[in-house]
Amino acid sequence: MTRTGDADLPADIAEAIDGFAAHLERERGRSRHTVRAYRSDLTDVLRGPARLSDVDLGHLRTRLADTREAGASRATLARRAAAVRTFTAWAVRTGLLETDPAARLGSPKAGTVLPDVMDAAQAGAVLEAAGSGAAEGEPEALRDLAVLELLYATGVRVAELCGLDVDDVDESRRTLRVLGKGGRERTVVFGVPAAGALRRWLERGRPGLVTAASPPALLLGVRGGRLDPRVARSVVHRAVQAIPGVPDTGPHGLRHAAATHLLEGGADLRYVQELLGHATLSTTQLYTHVTVDRLKVVHDQAHPRA
Repeated sequence: MTRTGDADLPADIAEAIDGFAAHLERERGRSRHTVRAYRSDLTDVLRGPARLSDVDLGHLRTRLADTREAGASRATLARRAAAVRTFTAWAVRTGLLETDPAARLGSPKAGTVLPDVMDAAQAGAVLEAAGSGAAEGEPEALRDLAVLELLYATGVRVAELCGLDVDDVDESRRTLRVLGKGGRERTVVFGVPAAGALRRWLERGRPGLVTAASPPALLLGVRGGRLDPRVARSVVHRAVQAIPGVPDTGPHGLRHAAATHLLEGGADLRYVQELLGHATLSTTQLYTHVTVDRLKVVHDQAHPRA
């Protein structure tokens, strides 16, 4: 665990942040990246008071206001406010604070910016081009096609895809067993094109990359290890950039496209929620903003007062 090590912070505040970071890692299972983000936000917001007990609501609001005036986005402000609220609630539970100074700390609602979505024809062109590149049977090309087809077919997150093992695939049912955020397991389905790409990868591509030290990962890198999500992102960007006119996007863009095209095709919102692994329906509803034209058509066709 990396310590705060900020000379501008009083010792008790720095120690409290260290203790909170340990709590996040060991008890709540947060990733090191997430813990670093908490540290950064708390170090900035808590700078100024001489002791932890001197932190009050007025100071917290002033620090957030300073951040806003410095040009920070609403998302940044909301994240920092949430970090402070979580920290001070923990500090009260552990006896470091008698009262919670952030209990009434508000934050702006963070706006959600979704990537430009490719249409179905563009998605088809990207996958067709990738399929042509894999026609010669090179292991990497077969793997890359499987990555693209599965991301678009299932809408899984890139980390979820790279975390799959061979045993997580049920080819007869065309399903994947996916471990998502918060350790939630779900089953996602994929279609015939993705099934074909996956079968060619398993039969002709994976044997060319696997080594004696390889893990049981479904997707492998060039050295036989589990495919790194960063490599998968590069695969998507290269494939998309090869087709003129397609918005440059990564795996999240394919996830967005999968959700959007399902909704445009008439899929139930609850089904899309389950496919994407969203904990709440409100998150899935963010993907409906590009289907307004279709909603208008349905309304015009079906509503008696249209």
